[in-house]
Amino acid sequence: MTTPQGPLGLVVNPTSGRGRGARAGERARELLEAAGHEVVELSGETLLDAVHRARQGVSDGLRALVVVGGDGMVHLGFNAVATTRTPLGIVAVGSGNDYARAAGLPLHKVDVAVRVILDALAAGRTRPVDAAHVAQPRSLDGRWFAGVLSAGLDAAVNARANRLTFPRGHLKYLRAVVGELGAFLPFGYRVRADHPDGSSSEWLSAGTLVAVANSPMFGGGLLVAPDASIDDGELDLVTAGPLRRMQTVGIFPRLYRGTHVTHPAVTISRATAVTVEPSDLGRTPPVAMADGEEIGPLPLRVEIHRGAVALLV
Repeated sequence: MTTPQGPLGLVVNPTSGRGRGARAGERARELLEAAGHEVVELSGETLLDAVHRARQGVSDGLRALVVVGGDGMVHLGFNAVATTRTPLGIVAVGSGNDYARAAGLPLHKVDVAVRVILDALAAGRTRPVDAAHVAQPRSLDGRWFAGVLSAGLDAAVNARANRLTFPRGHLKYLRAVVGELGAFLPFGYRVRADHPDGSSSEWLSAGTLVAVANSPMFGGGLLVAPDASIDDGELDLVTAGPLRRMQTVGIFPRLYRGTHVTHPAVTISRATAVTVEPSDLGRTPPVAMADGEEIGPLPLRVEIHRGAVALLV
């Protein structure tokens, strides 16, 4: 793939990795400039501001966009470059780094990650990876995500984990699990899926967990969809039925090894599009999350777009 010519855009999350993001961003800029590239700083005062600045940079002809941080920065990068010719470079220094891990990119090694980006730019080398688009049904608006959309207890846990400042990574997620389980009751769902073979299905049930995965991991290394691939043109739909509280306590630790897939309440299927709606069979599901970022309330429709992002690898 021939990449556009022009400067490199740089977006940094200064709070990633307990403040290491700012130092990592400075180091990334030094290395990129030392290699002879013009670097345009696109980090905004807010996430929304940074998304707008990154999209404008892409529109103005960036050679590539480089994001420094965790999964939230990958989410921003996907929303800036998806379906464009501008490739994305990732310097993973966040607390989770689930997408970078799935893509086989360096973690917490700024110099190594920047060298990967520089070598890929020099060789004109990119990896086409899939991007998932999520929107309200029949809406013309929407967002892209890279990893996993959560719409069950997993989403409630993610939202709680985002509010915690201690500990880091999967331990923060585990603490959030404990906090959410205290008053847990199953949610009500209607989930419709279009499958790669052209068939469709519907799951109407009370449920515990609903995840629509473009990559295997979320929550700092939890293997919610162990067989998901970032470049197969398919989504992995993971559902878990109405588990009792103690059953739920038992199933979440299995997410670390991916062994929850053998639980009789858990079903995984492949899909090209998934619509998740609330039903009156349980509590109203929580606000959906993707890549650790809030997406919005149900109903939501997710569609996979094969090769929509060119990743510098």
